[in-house]
Amino acid sequence: MAKNNIPKDFKFDDLQDYQSVIKKLNQRPYPKHLIMGNGFSMAYDHKIFSYNALYDFIEKLEHPTLSKLFEVINTKNFELVMRQLDNFIELAKEFDDTGAMVKALQDANKRLQESLIEAVSSLHPEHVFAVPDNESESCYNFLQEYLSNGGKVFSTNYDLLLYWILMGNNPHSSIDGFGKEHLNPVETRRGEDAEFGDLLWGKYKKEQTVYYLHGTLPIFDTGTEIEKEVYKNTKYLLDNIKERMDNKEYPIFVTAGNGDEKLNHIYHNRYLTFCYESLSKITGSLVSFGFNFGEYDEHIIDAVNKAALRGAQSGEKLFSIYIGVYSEADLEHIKNIQDKFACKVNVYNVQTANIWR
Repeated sequence: MAKNNIPKDFKFDDLQDYQSVIKKLNQRPYPKHLIMGNGFSMAYDHKIFSYNALYDFIEKLEHPTLSKLFEVINTKNFELVMRQLDNFIELAKEFDDTGAMVKALQDANKRLQESLIEAVSSLHPEHVFAVPDNESESCYNFLQEYLSNGGKVFSTNYDLLLYWILMGNNPHSSIDGFGKEHLNPVETRRGEDAEFGDLLWGKYKKEQTVYYLHGTLPIFDTGTEIEKEVYKNTKYLLDNIKERMDNKEYPIFVTAGNGDEKLNHIYHNRYLTFCYESLSKITGSLVSFGFNFGEYDEHIIDAVNKAALRGAQSGEKLFSIYIGVYSEADLEHIKNIQDKFACKVNVYNVQTANIWR
């Protein structure tokens, strides 16, 4: 790995601001890309998108096994609970002769994953118009710094915020790989109204610039196609998503525990695989916002390292990463893991980005 050198005595007050990072990267002859985590949504409204809010929602479900698990493990961290659940299931398979405990834990695991999706959906702002215009425009300008300059945007968030911001301002500035097939081109040329099929992924994947690494609420795997839910029948997008969920159709969500389990989930879905491998091929520099490379994000570090090493001979590779940190504790965490990266690691004060205002 690269020998990174954020000094041990480097303090939070010494951090460069976001604007300085962008100015520096814009002077370089290669692209810059963005990866965002839950901090992006938390910066919009922490009451909606925090783990505490999700936990409180699930606690109200009063599922006896889930309640007991959260109590025993004593955490509100979903990733940790899911990881421990997997461990409990493997143990139960060895020691539970009746199979009753295995089934109870497997049912709880499935319910927890479904509950997480339901929580994100239920706590969400009702529709795009709930985001004030000035905040939407500010966030859009933040994203355009990458999308308008040859860069790509990667998100690990499940919610609709990124989708709404891009669609609500200028949808043509970003490409998520989805498109509709023109069903009656001959008839259209004869003067009939054009008819289009469902919004399916793949038509524009070669031009794709926006990637949902862990899935997101509007994207569903039908078994044969990757389909994106849209506004239709005069209903808001979230209404249509909830209607599908009521019918036991669930969006693509990577809800596994540790990095290996997440990667296994990713490689079992062609959309997620494509997004992950696209991250593994970026060149230039990567900026993180609200994503701190925690202990369950090893698969993301692996993708970054693939990008840093794949073009070592040609020079077409990822040279550096700029990780946004919120606090002294965040900074210490990055110092401790910096040697895991195969590219140069830099840090900046993420509080100076002000993307929503």
